[in-house]
Amino acid sequence: MKKIALTILFLLAIIPFSYSQVSDSEKNALIDLYDSTNGEKWNTSWNLENDITTWHGVTVTNNNVTELNLNMNNLEGTIPSSIGNLKSLKILNLSFNKINGKIPSEIATINSLEIIQLFMNQLKGTIPSNIGALTHLKELVLFNNFISGNIPNSLYSLVNLEVLHLSSNSLSGMLSSDISNLKNIKVISFFDNSMSGFIPAQIGDLSNLKELSLSNNLFEGEIPTELNKLSKLETLLLNDNRLVGKINVSIKNLPKLINFEYGNNPKVIDILSNPITQSNVLLQ
Repeated sequence: MKKIALTILFLLAIIPFSYSQVSDSEKNALIDLYDSTNGEKWNTSWNLENDITTWHGVTVTNNNVTELNLNMNNLEGTIPSSIGNLKSLKILNLSFNKINGKIPSEIATINSLEIIQLFMNQLKGTIPSNIGALTHLKELVLFNNFISGNIPNSLYSLVNLEVLHLSSNSLSGMLSSDISNLKNIKVISFFDNSMSGFIPAQIGDLSNLKELSLSNNLFEGEIPTELNKLSKLETLLLNDNRLVGKINVSIKNLPKLINFEYGNNPKVIDILSNPITQSNVLLQ
């Protein structure tokens, strides 16, 4: 009996320490997100009195928040800058919600981030210019928002990036030849934006590319023959742009190409609304 009593006392003594020891800065960052996105009306809310490990969508590893998955949870509001305090976060998924405002630049200070999924929201503003600091990032998925501006130059330094899905936004500007730095990229999707200029021939150097979706933009000029080097390419969508000329048969005959669209080129557009072209820039 004494042994049983001692065992019970021991268990009672260690129970408080079985709770996660997440830092105050990380806990407060989560509470800030809860407050700024109307947490009480989430589909699955948090009981802030309970241990963080019980909070829906929060994964804690070694007393650090490593994953935040609140997709389809009726978040409505903005992402607080304090989210940058989740210093061990690897996965951030806030997709299919009603989040508005800008993507805080503090997200780009979370060096551990591997996946950012903020698609199907109401985000505005630009992609943080310091996004290139996320050296471990593998997926950046922001489609179906209202994000505007150019692709930040620093993005082209994300050498571990595998998925870049920015479709159905209001992005403009040109693709840089530095896109060739994305050696591990498998998916590039920019369809349904206002991107312009020539398609960089350097895309042909992306040997792991499986999908290139550039349809419904303002890309112009001829299709670079260098795309015929993309032996793993399965999807090539180039329709509804300002592109001219015939596409090289060697591109059409890529061994794994299944989905290919090139219709409505050059498309009829309102020139007065879209007067700036890469051709004009080069002539100046």
